[in-house]
Amino acid sequence: MYCANCGVKLEDTEKKCPLCGTTVYHPELSRGEGVPLYPAGRIPKPRARSKVLAGLSVPAFLVPLVVCFLCDQSVDGVLEWFGFVAGGLGVAYVTLALPLWFKRPNPIVFFPCGMAAAMAYLLYVALATGGNWFLPFAFPVAGGFGLLLCALVVLLRLLKRGRLFIWGGFFIAMGGWMLLLEFLLEFTFGLPFTGWSVYPLAVFVLLGGALIFLGISATARETMERKLFF
Repeated sequence: MYCANCGVKLEDTEKKCPLCGTTVYHPELSRGEGVPLYPAGRIPKPRARSKVLAGLSVPAFLVPLVVCFLCDQSVDGVLEWFGFVAGGLGVAYVTLALPLWFKRPNPIVFFPCGMAAAMAYLLYVALATGGNWFLPFAFPVAGGFGLLLCALVVLLRLLKRGRLFIWGGFFIAMGGWMLLLEFLLEFTFGLPFTGWSVYPLAVFVLLGGALIFLGISATARETMERKLFF
């Protein structure tokens, strides 16, 4: 237990902070009754999640889809760029609007769905433009980033402890992903390897190492709790 004013560590029996004199909250102390927020018998009940927003998301995505289709067809006579717009809107709908249809959307399910939709869209762009960059560049870069984010979401969702270790490992892995990104840029597009990825790699490794250190050292963790009040 810590003082809410100065952050000094207190014993459970303390009534006042010995350093600044702030009164410490104890549940066993009697307190006066406050003014009720609602009249007796009229406490509002929690409502089920409304589907109105989910329903509005359908025309919000269909209207620009139809407008782009008509514009591309009327101006060019053939569909040239409509597929790119439709794919982008599809990714946005799967990522942002599809979870609205469910009462309690599970991020473990919907997050990989969004990443899969983004990968499919990148594949379509590569095929539509005749590019050969999907397999050597987009697939490992976007796929690796998606795997890291999915692993982070799954671990944070399933594990209630060790969050500092989870975040620390994620940041260190992100540093390695930055190094992979520069290597694939050189391998795929022939860009010179200048070593710029070393700088974000060092930052991510230091940040991740600091979080892991806080997870290991109880003394350092308590010091940060007193400083930041979390």
